[in-house]
Amino acid sequence: MPITRRIFLLSGVGLALSACVQDGTEEGIVAEPAGSGLASLTNTSYGARPDEPYPIPAVDLKKLKPKYRRRIVDFPTAEVPGTIVVDTPNRFLYLVLGGGKAMRYGVGIGRDGFTWGGRGRIQYKRAWPRWTPPGEMIARQPELEKYRNGMDAALDNPLGARALYIFQNGQDTLYRLHGTQDAASIGRAVSSGCVRLINQDIIDLYNRARPGATIIVRQRAGDEAA
Repeated sequence: MPITRRIFLLSGVGLALSACVQDGTEEGIVAEPAGSGLASLTNTSYGARPDEPYPIPAVDLKKLKPKYRRRIVDFPTAEVPGTIVVDTPNRFLYLVLGGGKAMRYGVGIGRDGFTWGGRGRIQYKRAWPRWTPPGEMIARQPELEKYRNGMDAALDNPLGARALYIFQNGQDTLYRLHGTQDAASIGRAVSSGCVRLINQDIIDLYNRARPGATIIVRQRAGDEAA
C-alpha cells in the first residue's frame, strides 16, 4: 500500500507521540522458548516490574480484555520471522516467529485522521525515551508549551517504557510503537496516531525485535502493504 503525499502530510499530526540477513530471517529475533503457551504467559506477563528505572506497577487485568493479552497464536504468513505486522482494524500486533506462529499483542491505535499505514522499518529503539511534542500539537494544546524542549522519561511520559521508531524509505514517518500505563486504552482508537502497547508488552516486544526489522501496518482488512 504505497503512501501518498497526502497521507504522509497527515501523518505530521502523529508527531504527538514522538508518532534482513541473507538467509531470509530478520536479524537477531529472539524466539519464545519451546513449550511456552498462553497459561504461562498469562501468569507471568503482567506483574510489577520493580527492576525498571521507573518501577512499573502490575497491570490491572480487569482493564485489559483477555483477547488483548499477549500470547502465541497461529499466524500463517509469507513474511520472514522478525517481521512486525499491525492489524489496525482488529487492534492486534503480531511478531512473526516462524513455523506458522506469531507472538500477538493487543494495541491501541490512532483516531481517524491520525493514522499511518504501509511497509517500513524499525530504524532504532529506545528505553525510557524522551518525548518532544511537535509545534503543531503545542499550537492545539498550549498547555504543552512547557515540554517544547522535551519531557523526561517517567511513567506518565506519553511514550512509556520503550519506543520503536518507524522509518520508510530512509525517512522518519513520525510514528512509533510505544508503551502506556493505560490498560483500558488497549483495543481502542484513542492515540494521536502511534501504536501503543501496555508497558509490559512493549518491553517484551522491545527485547525480541531488532533495529532494521520490517514493519507492516494494515489500516483495512485485507490490506497488503507494498
